[in-house]
Amino acid sequence: MKILTHPAMLALGAATLCLLTLIGPLVSPYHTAVYHLSGSALSIFVPVLINLCMVWLAFTLLLWFARKPGWFHIIIWTSVVILLPWLVLRDWFTFTNRQMPYWLRGLGMLSPIIICVIVFLARRPSFAPLFKKICDFSELLLGFASLSALVVVCQLLWFAWQAHDQNASLPLHRRQSAVVTASPRPRIIWILLDELSYQQVYEQRFPGLHLPAFDLLADQATVFTHVVPAGVFTENVIPSLMTGLPVDKIRASTNGRQLTLHNPKNGEWIPFEAHQTVFQDALDSGYNTAVAGWFNPYCRILPQVLDECLWSSYGGVAGGMYSNQSIAWNTRQFVLSHLGTLLSLLSPGSQPRNTILDTQFHQKDYLELFAAADKLLINPDDDFVFLHMPVPHPGGIYDRKKAAFATYNSSYIDNLALADRYLAHLRLALEQQGEWNSSAVIVMGDHSWRTKLLLSWPLWWTPEDEAASHGGQFDDRPAYIVKLPNQQQGSRIDDRFDAVRTRALLDGILADRIKTPEDLAAWVRQGK
Repeated sequence: MKILTHPAMLALGAATLCLLTLIGPLVSPYHTAVYHLSGSALSIFVPVLINLCMVWLAFTLLLWFARKPGWFHIIIWTSVVILLPWLVLRDWFTFTNRQMPYWLRGLGMLSPIIICVIVFLARRPSFAPLFKKICDFSELLLGFASLSALVVVCQLLWFAWQAHDQNASLPLHRRQSAVVTASPRPRIIWILLDELSYQQVYEQRFPGLHLPAFDLLADQATVFTHVVPAGVFTENVIPSLMTGLPVDKIRASTNGRQLTLHNPKNGEWIPFEAHQTVFQDALDSGYNTAVAGWFNPYCRILPQVLDECLWSSYGGVAGGMYSNQSIAWNTRQFVLSHLGTLLSLLSPGSQPRNTILDTQFHQKDYLELFAAADKLLINPDDDFVFLHMPVPHPGGIYDRKKAAFATYNSSYIDNLALADRYLAHLRLALEQQGEWNSSAVIVMGDHSWRTKLLLSWPLWWTPEDEAASHGGQFDDRPAYIVKLPNQQQGSRIDDRFDAVRTRALLDGILADRIKTPEDLAAWVRQGK
C-alpha cells in the first residue's frame, strides 16, 4: 500500500482527474472523438500526454513538499479535497452535455474562501484528528485512482499509435466512362444542410428573415411537412440515411476506418458496409459518385464506392485543440484556453478565445466545402453528388445584415440566411450549365434545430435564437424538399415520412420509378 501513497503515484491520480475532459474522449471505447479528426491524430494525443506529464510533475512537487505537517501541508491537502471533487463534477456535466448549475459554478468560484476557512479550522487541536482522517481517506482514493491512471496512459499511447495514419489517402472507386444513351439519365444532387429546420424555413419564419432561394425551390418542388428525423446527432443520422437502417449509436475502430452501427430495434451492433449504401446503388445504376461533406470522414469509410471525395472537419476537441494545428500550437493552446475561460468568467461580456477559434474554423470548413462542391457541380460526369454543408448548424458564422462572415454575436437565423445564399448559388451553377430543370435535387436537414441541446451552450445561444425559438421550444421536423427532374409545380406531402427511408427514395429516383410528384406522393403513402 505504501507505493500507492507515494507522492508520485498520488500526483498521477490527481493529474488524470484534473485532465479527464481531455483524456476521456481519447480513450473512450467508441473512439468517436478520434473518428472525426480530419488532421493528424498525433497533434491531439501528443499535447495531451505532454500536458498530463506537466500537471503530474507539478502535483508531484507539491505533494512531496506537503508530506511534513504544517501550513503548507494543510493548504495543499485542503485544496485537493475541495477542488478535485468539483472538477470531477464539472467533467461529468461536460461528458453528459449538460449545463453545470449556477450554484455549483458559484461553489467553484467560492472555493478559495472555503479553503481559507478550512485551513483556519485545521490548525485547531480539536479539528486536527478529523482533518487527518480526511487526508488519509483522500490519499487512499487518489492511490487507487493512480492505478486507473496507469492504464489510461497505456491506452493513450496505444490508441495514438493506432490512429497515427488514419487520414492517409485511400484508393477510390475507379470512375466509369461516361455512357451516352438515347434517354440520358438525370443528375442527382443530394444536399444536406446541417440542422435545417422545417419550422424555421417554411412554417414560422423569423420576422424580417428573407429566404428567397428556399421560397423559389418550394414553387418548383415537393415540400414534406411531417418528416421524422433519423436521429438527433449527425454521426448517427448520416449512416442511417446512407444504409436505410435505424442507427442510434456508432462505434469506430482505433484507426478510425471501420465503423460499427447500433440498431435500436434489435439491439445489435453491425458493421458498416460501404457496399450496402445508396452509393453502391448509384454505381450499380451506372452513375459516378462524388461527395463533398462535413464532419463525417466520408473518404475514410466510403472509398470503395466513391469516384470523387473531399471532407472537412476543423472542429476542436476538449481543451481548445484542433487536429489541423501543430503539436506545439495545441500544447500552448491547453494553457491559453484555460486562461481564456478564466478571463471570460471575470469579464462576462468578453468572447472566449476558444469560441472565436471555433467560429473561424467553422468558416474554414464552409469555404473549403463550398469550393469542393463547385468542382463537383461543374463536372457533368459526377452525376450522383452528395453535398453535406456545415450550415445552418450553430454557432453563428455569418452576419446577414452585413452579408459577411462574423465571429461574434451571430445566430442560427444568420446561418439560415447563409444556407439560403448557398442554395441560390448552387441553383445558379446548375442553371448556367443547363442542368437545373433536368436534375433531381434533394435538399434536407439531417435533424432539426436542436434548441434544447443548445440551451446548455450559452455561447451558441443568442437573444435572437431565444426569440426565434419562442424560448427554446423544440420542433423535431427537419426540412425535406424534393425537386424531381423537369418538375415545374410545387406540391406538399403532409403524410408522416421517416427520414430513414431516404435511401429507398433515392433508389426510386435512380431506378426511374419516381418521376412525378404524384409518383412521389403515392410512394410515400405505400410506405406508411
